[in-house]
Parts: sequence; structure tokens; C-alpha cells
Amino acid sequence: MDTDPKLLEILVCPLTRTTLHYDREKNELVSKAAGLAYPIRGGVPIMLQSEARELSESER
Repeated sequence: MDTDPKLLEILVCPLTRTTLHYDREKNELVSKAAGLAYPIRGGVPIMLQSEARELSESER
């Protein structure tokens, strides 16, 4: 299931309020400012810090 592109345009990182990058391959929304990647499950972005994956040094 694809995530609505319009939704992706308006979402921001809940911690830093900065723009997110959509990683289609990993199905995540990436916040380089926070160093986190938020998962997208069933087309719904899970914007909780507790559900986010920490970015590796190379991903930052």
C-alpha cells in the first residue's frame, strides 16, 4: 500500500519540526536532523520516537 504523496509533503519530524526525506526502498521517513527514521506500515507513517530507528553514522 502506497502512502499518499500529499501527506508526505506536509509531514515534519515531530522532534525537530524539520522536513522528512522519504526512503522508498526502506519504506521510512528519515529525519537527518533528529538522526531517526520513522517506519511506514500499511501506508501509515508511525511518527513516534519510540518506534523510530536510529540512523547509522553513514546514513547521517
